[in-house]
Amino acid sequence: MNIRTRFAPSPTGFLHIGGARTALFCWLYARRHDGRFILRIEDTDRERSTQPAVQAILDGMQWLGLDYEEGPFYQTQRFERYRLVAAQLLEQGKAYHCYCTKQELEQMRAEQLARKQKPRYDGRCRERREPRPGVQPVVRFKNPVDGQTVVDDLVRGRVVFDNRELDDLIIARSDGTPTYNFTVVVDDMDMRISHVIRGDDHLNNTPRQMNIFEALGAPPPRYAHLPMILGPDGAKLSKRHGAVSVMQYREDGYLPEAVINYLVRLGWSHGDQEIFSREEMIRYFDIQDVNQSASAINPEKLLWLNQHYIQHGDAGKLAAELAWQLARIGVRAEDPEKLAAVVRAQQERAKTLKEMALASRFFFEEFADYDPKAADKNLTADILPGLEDVRARFAALAEWKAAGIHQALEASVSAMQLKFGKLAQPLRVAVCGGGISPPIDVTLEILGRDITLARLDRALRWISARRA
Repeated sequence: MNIRTRFAPSPTGFLHIGGARTALFCWLYARRHDGRFILRIEDTDRERSTQPAVQAILDGMQWLGLDYEEGPFYQTQRFERYRLVAAQLLEQGKAYHCYCTKQELEQMRAEQLARKQKPRYDGRCRERREPRPGVQPVVRFKNPVDGQTVVDDLVRGRVVFDNRELDDLIIARSDGTPTYNFTVVVDDMDMRISHVIRGDDHLNNTPRQMNIFEALGAPPPRYAHLPMILGPDGAKLSKRHGAVSVMQYREDGYLPEAVINYLVRLGWSHGDQEIFSREEMIRYFDIQDVNQSASAINPEKLLWLNQHYIQHGDAGKLAAELAWQLARIGVRAEDPEKLAAVVRAQQERAKTLKEMALASRFFFEEFADYDPKAADKNLTADILPGLEDVRARFAALAEWKAAGIHQALEASVSAMQLKFGKLAQPLRVAVCGGGISPPIDVTLEILGRDITLARLDRALRWISARRA
């Protein structure tokens, strides 16, 4: 069997975390079985679909590394195909024109509710042959009126629907535009989709779609409906729970590897393993191992994963993300070697790339002012001789490397009869502007001799001015 999966988002909003998990599971299932992964943009809702949302979906997929073999296909470019298939169903008597007005449908619904019945179209136009003057009809699919439709769901198991509960859904509106349940079937049929993996909010659509497949003489795909993702409080996931877009995670300093690793564990597991490479995900993933119960977002676990991937990541690759983060705060950083050196110096302690960028700003641009508390405590008159001594030793170094810098600092500490921290911390404030940085010798090597000496001179002038 040729495995073909698809991710089919509607561009009425950004790629959110639930959609990203669906895309990941579709991608993994195709990769596991040497199949093909297809991207389809379901943009038939012309009023709500936007080009920025389309681009956000494409950007999110690219950032997460979810590459596709086919697509993106756009439903708005396939309207003629849908029209032809609807005409085929009409000709075969498997669909019909419905001339009911909005007012009539509302009255029908009100009467059914008054009788405590489930609101549904009652099929009054099913056998109508004559058009109704002045009314542009919709096209309805003739759903079977008896029997059952059985969904052998790969996640939820066997789900049975009574066809009498499924009314004749509209497949083409009065203006000729196709509806969701119809376009999905035509697309999945034409694109030879073997497995539809999607959220369980679509489960009630599945029997309707399977009946349309049968009417078209096409075998339906296998279905797998994923349980929903909840917020940390157990409520339905919403904007108040955090990022509304996958790209928001990038802006907040998360790595795609961490987000992907986090998503794969939302409803799926492989023993007690928490850290997965992409190769391991592909090797172990099986859609039938997905849990039926909902999963809750755990921000602390995502942060832990992100810190792991920062600590163990390749400095060269992380440097590109750091440069992107620095650009967001207005810092221009173009030297890849310096960026990689900063990553190596910072990656042990940083939890996010955004945090790393904010903590690394002083490496790439002059700071405006000293942190007041750090300056008041460390840049005092009594440390002036120590800073002058270490400056002279730095200027005399033959080679500007961390080991030599450390030796010069040790020599100055000994000459001034100080404890190491009593000189190292004022030195840190002098060159970094604040009291936090990577090890001081590594920090100064990255800054370079000229910048270090210039900032030391600035600190010496600042202390002298305050003393005066």
